Amino acid sequence: MVDRDRDKAAESRRILERISREADTGGASLVSRATKRARNHVSATDADQDDWIEQWGTRIGRVLGLAICVGLLVWLVMFLLRGA
Repeated sequence: MVDRDRDKAAESRRILERISREADTGGASLVSRATKRARNHVSATDADQDDWIEQWGTRIGRVLGLAICVGLLVWLVMFLLRGA
């Protein structure tokens, strides 16, 4: 019974330490982290850096997707403000 309690306590400490490490942001705010993630996503940092066609194709596709999303959002706001 004592070994079981000791194992549970050790596991709890490991879980809490892992959560603490994951939650530690190094002082970066939520906005700055979100901005960095969005910039990295649009600039295609996750694409193959050796294949320039894939890299530029990914960038163009993501920028077009962002532009379409913003355009639809503007259209929706204008539609709702007209009282339709």
